[in-house]
Amino acid sequence: MDIPNRTQVTEFVFSGLTDDETLIPLLFTIFFHLYIMTIMANIGLLTAVQTKSSLQTPMYFFLRYLSLVDVFYCSAISPKMLVDLISKRKAISFAGCALQFFFYASLVATESLLLSTMSYDRYVAICYPLRYTSIMTKKKCQHLVSVALGIGFFQSLVQTSCTFTLQFCGSNLIDHFYCDVLPVLKLSCSDNSTCDLVTVCIVSILGIGPLMAILLSYLRIVLAVSHINSTVGRRKAFSTCSSHLMCVSVFYGSIFFTYLRPPSNVFTLQDKVAAVFYTAVTPMLNPLIYSLRNQDVKRIIIQSLRKQIKT
Repeated sequence: MDIPNRTQVTEFVFSGLTDDETLIPLLFTIFFHLYIMTIMANIGLLTAVQTKSSLQTPMYFFLRYLSLVDVFYCSAISPKMLVDLISKRKAISFAGCALQFFFYASLVATESLLLSTMSYDRYVAICYPLRYTSIMTKKKCQHLVSVALGIGFFQSLVQTSCTFTLQFCGSNLIDHFYCDVLPVLKLSCSDNSTCDLVTVCIVSILGIGPLMAILLSYLRIVLAVSHINSTVGRRKAFSTCSSHLMCVSVFYGSIFFTYLRPPSNVFTLQDKVAAVFYTAVTPMLNPLIYSLRNQDVKRIIIQSLRKQIKT
């Protein structure tokens, strides 16, 4: 095969969410409101944590960055998806596809690492309450966030460089609604075995690694809480972890369903539904879960609403 003599693809076309024209108005309405709610919920939570002195603790420090990541995370996918829903031709330039994937991959990895960091914070808070402030210093929290961001963007640069330096000289139809690594690699007309290996290694390390850290942290938490004699004390300790556990379950469940499965040449409807869940739904659920399950945040939101009503 004489690949260099073939024409390199200059743009990609998405298959989109559905071929059923009757569903498009409904889907556009749902995802438009989801996107607006995601932005408002995350910015609202971000503002509350930033402005309230009672929330200036390590846990809320990490939560603030999680909300910030979610804002950019959903914005890397949702606006283009909404435009494509009402467009006859769902196209994106080669460079635009690479850029979308770069920011998506960097932010999803950063979120994974931040969730792991937040589990470590809960572990220290419950297992070493007297030393909590001396262990989780502001400087250490900043370093942990910096490491999460650094690793997230570096691994994304590796994946993006590997994937988009391949030859794409055949079909340019991506069987998806955004530029994800698996459907893009299927379109390459050059040997992509190295990129497949890189993707599997990165997803495994940044998926299973942080998850194992989370499970280990909660194992230590369960052991520590089991020694608390008071039922009220045990309930209070577990309540501080429930929001984080719910976010972890939703995020990793949908991610693993998509990426850590036997390879297949067919991208099914279930794959797209899972992708919708972790690109559009999860970023909205995170602030809602923390707002509804966390008494401190809930109290501040209620106080803010009361002030708005009075004025």
